Amino acid sequence: MIKSGVIPMIKVQINENEIRELALEKIEEHLKKVDTEMVYWDTNELKRRTCMSWPTILSTFFHHVDFPKFKIGQKWYFPAKEAQEFLLLWLREHR
Repeated sequence: MIKSGVIPMIKVQINENEIRELALEKIEEHLKKVDTEMVYWDTNELKRRTCMSWPTILSTFFHHVDFPKFKIGQKWYFPAKEAQEFLLLWLREHR
């Protein structure tokens, strides 16, 4: 029975580690979805993905015969999946 004018309080306990894990899982799912949605990268995306400047990209792997690239007009495009596969192999070879 509730007394007049008294509001019962509810106590909620939250496991911060569980919330953090759930949030990380959702972020990873979203990032994977974004990765699969990209068909190709432009030069800005390539720089972002490699954490390299454009001059560094040009002097390291850009001119490699196996690096997938297409120039349309004045702009370079890189097939996302093939570029990522190449970059992972290239990085392993240049450790």
